[in-house]
Amino acid sequence: MSRIEHRFAQRRAEGRRTLVTYLTGGDPHPEATVPMMHELVAAGADVIEVGMPFSDPMADGPVIQAACDRALAHGTGINGVLEMIRAFRREDQDTPVVLMGYLNPIEQTGYLDFARSAAAAGVDGVLTVDLPPEEGHDLVGALAEHDLDPIWLIAPTTGIERIQSICDHARGFVYYISLKGVTGAATLDVDSVASHVDAIRQATQLPVGVGFGVRDGADAGRLGQVADAVVVGSAIVSRIADNAEDLNAMRAEVGAFTRSLRAGLDGTPLETAS
Repeated sequence: MSRIEHRFAQRRAEGRRTLVTYLTGGDPHPEATVPMMHELVAAGADVIEVGMPFSDPMADGPVIQAACDRALAHGTGINGVLEMIRAFRREDQDTPVVLMGYLNPIEQTGYLDFARSAAAAGVDGVLTVDLPPEEGHDLVGALAEHDLDPIWLIAPTTGIERIQSICDHARGFVYYISLKGVTGAATLDVDSVASHVDAIRQATQLPVGVGFGVRDGADAGRLGQVADAVVVGSAIVSRIADNAEDLNAMRAEVGAFTRSLRAGLDGTPLETAS
């Protein structure tokens, strides 16, 4: 059983939803990432997505685009991100880590070399935003060789037949994009999300995570009523950016926000949430 599968099974047995949090590797500087990963776990994150900085993150809004620019300004690439995950694993062998990014840097590295290095660093899954599963045979084969879960996106516009095809290729969990547009975009329609999640569940037994547009604990709580996991990215990255010059303040702000997400997801008043 993979770390991702085990974590979802744990939360399901507890009657709780899974909280997936995102940060960009190397943002705002390389020394900040590992402490921030530990802070997220301490504050209640169950799975951490680590973004691989890319110069043209087309699915991301301005908040994560700026995070990629800050990380790239410090020379952070795939190897640097993997070294951060390796350092994180020295203290945390349990929390699942998913790499999220775009295909170009992976192709430049080579699929087998990338998968081998990611597995050795302690990565559990890989989400490539701009790679359709139908065209992902070579990468998926490399990931499977090293027991890494391919995580795929499903959009609000995805039809039933293609939902089935995507789910057939998936492992770990399926990531449903809760709204049209880029990361950090507008308002959630929970009724619409619920309808799409129901359709996805007809196609797979895998957990369904929902992300894009989650701004606070209230959003997390509402989505947690219809999904197995809630994914939060831009709202965390914006707090990292706001405190980029002060690591202690950054950890305090992101930690407090993550605890509010955990409380909202668990349906617990913040003052009593652990």
